[in-house]
Amino acid sequence: MSSPTSTSRRNLLAAAGIAAVSAARPALAGKDKRARLLGVVKSLIATWNDGHDIEGVLNHVTEDVVYHMTSGYKPALSGKAAILATLQTMRPAIQTSAWRLFDSAESGDRLFVEGVDEFWTTSGNHVVIPYAGVFQFRGLLIYEWREYYDGRIGAEMRSGAPLTDELKALMSRPAI
Repeated sequence: MSSPTSTSRRNLLAAAGIAAVSAARPALAGKDKRARLLGVVKSLIATWNDGHDIEGVLNHVTEDVVYHMTSGYKPALSGKAAILATLQTMRPAIQTSAWRLFDSAESGDRLFVEGVDEFWTTSGNHVVIPYAGVFQFRGLLIYEWREYYDGRIGAEMRSGAPLTDELKALMSRPAI
């Protein structure tokens, strides 16, 4: 037979365990949501990397999506039709893609990512562009997509500039 002290201690420990699980539940739910949002973006990336499937990319965005793909240099693309036209222009110039992410953070319905857009052009140039991106979601579809990068790097590398040691260091981190 257990003593009243050990019974009280077991009850106290059990109550503490229940309280800890209950307190962690919102954090765990946020982690699950982050995994879902990150999963959508990783799926979009895989769709593009695996054969430049434009329809596959468009399946991840809303009809009214707004895509800021030039870091404010040019006006944003509005709607799926605008993204379709742009990707149809890009696809013939890109032979192989190795777009990947290194890190991410989530806040509400936004997913922030850091990565590298690496690809080889059909003319044989190797292009590496470090970037950060923000994806805002409506459910599990992206309705706003903003990318931040230095366009000069892409332009120089598409023209044949070599891969610098700095770019090698930035692109060598493990993907998530």
